[in-house]
Amino acid sequence: MDPLDGFGSPGREEAAADSRSAWTRFSSWLECVCVVTFDLELGQAIELVYPQDVKLTEKEKTSICYLSFPDSYSGCLGDTQFTFRLRQSVGRQSFRDDIYNRDAPATLQRETAHFFGYVYFRQVKDVSVKRGYFQKSLLLVSRLPYTHLFHSVLQIIAPEFFEKLEPFLEAVCNEIDQWPNPSPGQTLNLPIVGVVLQVRIPSKADKPGGSPVRQITNESPLPAPTLLPTIHELDLFKCFQSVLIHLQMLWELTLLGEPLVVMAPSPTVCSETILALVSSISPLKFCCDFRPYFTIHDSEFREYTTRTQAPPNVVLGVTNPFFIKTFQNWPHIVRLGEIKMAGDLPKQVKVKKLSKLKTLDTKPGIYTAYKTFLHKDKILIKRLLKGIQRKRPSEAQSAILRRHLLELTQSFIIPLERYMASLMPLQRSVTAWKTPPQVRPFSQDEFISTLDHTGPQLTSMLRGDWMGLYRKFFRSLNFEGWYRQRHREMTQKLESLHLETICDADLLGWTKDKSEVEIVDLILKLREKLIKARRQQLQVKDGVLDKLDAFINSIVGSLPEDLQPVLNAR
Repeated sequence: MDPLDGFGSPGREEAAADSRSAWTRFSSWLECVCVVTFDLELGQAIELVYPQDVKLTEKEKTSICYLSFPDSYSGCLGDTQFTFRLRQSVGRQSFRDDIYNRDAPATLQRETAHFFGYVYFRQVKDVSVKRGYFQKSLLLVSRLPYTHLFHSVLQIIAPEFFEKLEPFLEAVCNEIDQWPNPSPGQTLNLPIVGVVLQVRIPSKADKPGGSPVRQITNESPLPAPTLLPTIHELDLFKCFQSVLIHLQMLWELTLLGEPLVVMAPSPTVCSETILALVSSISPLKFCCDFRPYFTIHDSEFREYTTRTQAPPNVVLGVTNPFFIKTFQNWPHIVRLGEIKMAGDLPKQVKVKKLSKLKTLDTKPGIYTAYKTFLHKDKILIKRLLKGIQRKRPSEAQSAILRRHLLELTQSFIIPLERYMASLMPLQRSVTAWKTPPQVRPFSQDEFISTLDHTGPQLTSMLRGDWMGLYRKFFRSLNFEGWYRQRHREMTQKLESLHLETICDADLLGWTKDKSEVEIVDLILKLREKLIKARRQQLQVKDGVLDKLDAFINSIVGSLPEDLQPVLNAR
């Protein structure tokens, strides 16, 4: 039987659907919902996981327990929301969703090796509890980096959950299981506990910085939707308000994937700051590891704090002052305190020598010996400070910041994209009778030589050592990740062009004077290309794959009858 026969047939799809969990739509948004409580004998313990058939390893459960509670130094009373990210256990089956990741922006692709945990923690005095406090966390575990959406969902469901407990949570999960799948470019209505959240899932095709959410007409019996302007963006101005004058340095450290620790008074501040840093180089994907909230109980604690080798390329958010001693060999430490105002302005932290980082009561500051490649953008700083004095809303300040960081990153990336495009073979070099040509290798020196005429100075007013910044960037994981992704996309484009060229060629005419061995070889090669194209979901013109399928079948039918069963069985 032909391995491509019946591809996408109703019978096969139904069988596959039956074998999958009943929670298919739920699992396209969330891995599970967990409740973590404090047990006097066990400490933090998972009280509930929903859906109940979700398999978490013991290592994942332990990590979730410790990461779901602020440590004792944070002193979080009342309700606290924060985000963590944990490594999935080795051997866990990854979520296959090539279509979503193909169409989503690189920064919003589904994680394959990590989970995000979105936490709503409540700690209130309760005389009926032995310790005198009620302590419980409700968290959403997901592979999607939809920070704003999931924290908005928690704000709706968590207060009611703490009153109604498990039956309420089951109802919420059933409701999420009715949501349409997250589809890039689509505006969706997501009903949750009597509220309808209207969101737009960003697409790779969006113009950077564009595509605001537009309210769509409500024709359903559901209540009028609440419009969420973003599913993932943070209040950047709030996150960076005490380090505004050092934004250029923090952007460079993030771009270069330098080892960085952010120490903050609470999990909320440290996790939002880490996520803001990671997003500061958007649309470039941050390809190093990052942990918005990290504790000494984390399974990677020993790996990340060893002194026998250089610090890893990871960005960590911590609250425990013990880490000051642990991370003394790290090159960049940002110590944030409670926000203090100097008149109308948030007090800005200073850059300090690493040698001053000695005691547990270290003052706020950026402890580093790093010298920036580019000069500060004084115009941006003045504009933001003037906005504070004029009581400009935080949303407007964040929009200014986001626009500046986007333009800065684009000025840096556009010359790389332009050079990468020049490595693509010409379309006329793709012929049906030869294997597709390869993308030319990336030459750092050749790229640097193009900067005089096509460098960042064409789009950015910032002056400084751009060439030095590029040379250091070439040694980073962020460059490696960007290059690998671009190379994969270009190779797939060449494969698509090759398939289309084969489809337009006179294949039947070619076979007329060929031996059986040559014809069988052609059939096997074409089948292999078809299987690969469908597995990778290559974007080819409509009808190309079906036409090649039909050609293969007609050629097999023209071969001797004793050979046909052998080819059909392959």
